[in-house]
Amino acid sequence: MTKYSIKDLALDGKRVFIRVDFNVPIKNGVIGDDTRMTSSLPTIQYALDQGATVVLASHLGRPKGKPHPSAQSPRAGDPGPAPEFSLKPVAAHLATLLDRPVGFADECIGDPAQKAVAAAHANPKSRVVLLENLRFHPEEEKNDDGFATGLAALADAYVNDAFGAAHRAHASVAAIVRHFSSAGAGLLMEKELKYLGLALGDADRPFVAVIGGAKVSDKIDVIESLLGRVDRLLIGGAMAYTFFKALGMPVGKSLVENDKLDEARAIMSHAKARGVVLQLPVDHVVAAEIEASATTQVLKVGDAAIGDRMGLDIGPESARLYAGLLADAKTVVWNGPMGVFEIEAFARGTIAVANAVAAVKGTTIIGGGDSVAAINGAGVADKITHISTGGGASLEFLAGVELPGVAALPDRKL
Repeated sequence: MTKYSIKDLALDGKRVFIRVDFNVPIKNGVIGDDTRMTSSLPTIQYALDQGATVVLASHLGRPKGKPHPSAQSPRAGDPGPAPEFSLKPVAAHLATLLDRPVGFADECIGDPAQKAVAAAHANPKSRVVLLENLRFHPEEEKNDDGFATGLAALADAYVNDAFGAAHRAHASVAAIVRHFSSAGAGLLMEKELKYLGLALGDADRPFVAVIGGAKVSDKIDVIESLLGRVDRLLIGGAMAYTFFKALGMPVGKSLVENDKLDEARAIMSHAKARGVVLQLPVDHVVAAEIEASATTQVLKVGDAAIGDRMGLDIGPESARLYAGLLADAKTVVWNGPMGVFEIEAFARGTIAVANAVAAVKGTTIIGGGDSVAAINGAGVADKITHISTGGGASLEFLAGVELPGVAALPDRKL
């Protein structure tokens, strides 16, 4: 950990601005999945235990720089529901998670925010306030220094615990930091950097990466970055078909990026030159349509019988092969499903890989996104060393890209 941590900061009696990632699914005011919230609870509780007043800030959805009227109709005598993309329901849910009152500021800067923070600071039973959606202001996504100044005026210290937003050069994760003499990473951010950093550092071997998903273009940089570090690279998902076509194999109507065939050939060439085992599926589940009711068939990869059908999951032989290649691993990084796992008929390969990763006697890291859903769906989340909360951020980090939200935090003095 090369950055200052929240544990390095003097917080007693201070107001600490904690950038969290509370971008959670909300329907009719109800939180659908609070994983991102619960992931930051240790940081929030640590600050409270140190005697701080906690000022929480997050984005929610894509409101395009302004509040939007709620789709719900106000009742008679009711001032009306909170606008769409409002964090107000999140504040109510957070109060339940923390078992203490949580204040809510209808604005994230200016007098409303100042008054809400002052009220929380004066209330020893609360000491927590959540600001309204940062993205109700276009200046947030523009990394505007004036907006960052307004946010910084609310607190004495700054903590970034929003790894999922760390790849964005936005005001609350980048510009704001220069306005604080006391700043550091939250406990979740620290954990993310520790475990994802293992994949880019001195990982225990054998080191196996499992990369899936729809498009090679989304993962080229990650694959190239990992090729210089891993012993084995297992590829699945629709992206495998770009590799198959590059090898001259029949792919039917499977998803192929024809403009990435040369990149696929280059990846295979680089793997061979570096002595990395690059494993593609050897069989697959094919169907004419992506429907739960579709008729499926397991074929060997390269079998012309695929016709005008498409490959939608790795087959059972591939699942066993991948499990074998994972069995003796000491470090595993997995990002991306093996097929269209949202549909049960095409989920078996992904579930099999999830179980194989969970059985590894070593460090296992799930790189965010759909892989997290797959791990949860397989019921093995408790057997994984680290499940990243950042989809895009984890991809960029694994690709070796410097994340603005991490770069902005002050380095420890050696």
